[in-house]
Amino acid sequence: MTDIAHMPSHEEIKRRGLMLVLSSPSGAGKSTIAHNLLESDPRFSLSVSVTTRQRRGSEIEGRHYHFIKPDEFERLKEREALLEWAEVHGNLYGTPREAAEKAMRDGRDMLFDIDWQGARQLQEKARADIVSIFILPPSIAELRSRLLRRNEDSSDTIAMRLKNARTEIERWRDYDYVVVNHDLNQAFGEIRAIVDAERLRRDRRPGLFDFTSALLAEEPA
Repeated sequence: MTDIAHMPSHEEIKRRGLMLVLSSPSGAGKSTIAHNLLESDPRFSLSVSVTTRQRRGSEIEGRHYHFIKPDEFERLKEREALLEWAEVHGNLYGTPREAAEKAMRDGRDMLFDIDWQGARQLQEKARADIVSIFILPPSIAELRSRLLRRNEDSSDTIAMRLKNARTEIERWRDYDYVVVNHDLNQAFGEIRAIVDAERLRRDRRPGLFDFTSALLAEEPA
């Protein structure tokens, strides 16, 4: 007879971590939403990308990105130490492989704040583990206003980001979910609902095999 006291609880069922991919045009809100997810949910770990881009004044090395030289980036590519990489706005970005794979094995969720190129590579390599969300701005005019309010880029850079935004928005069909960021709190709530549902997917909880076996082994009282 199964010892009920040793049966795993619903919360203890072993699960494999998911990879949550957030993408959007620059200024649409993905970085703020990613930050809020990390602050409110300890089950998430941020996948800290490597980049050849110059560090902004508000960014911290090792927290927002690992800032490296182009030649070091090329060495990582050659060793296949990156899960994905892309060139965005003239700079290189990539996801270190080792940290992400360990987190998944340990049942921790990884958060990826990456563009559509990186998302496509991840989907090709680990489709079953990916939950992808594309965040749209309510309008191009609002997107421009947000970039200006951020006050971190030159006028030429803002113009380039707005031009690239149209190409990025065209990729919305490649994602599992699409959220329009009219209001930050509402958009964040929608993304939390997506995460909660995806964590309960049967194929992400290998511990259900043991749990259901234990249920079937129980004898009626």
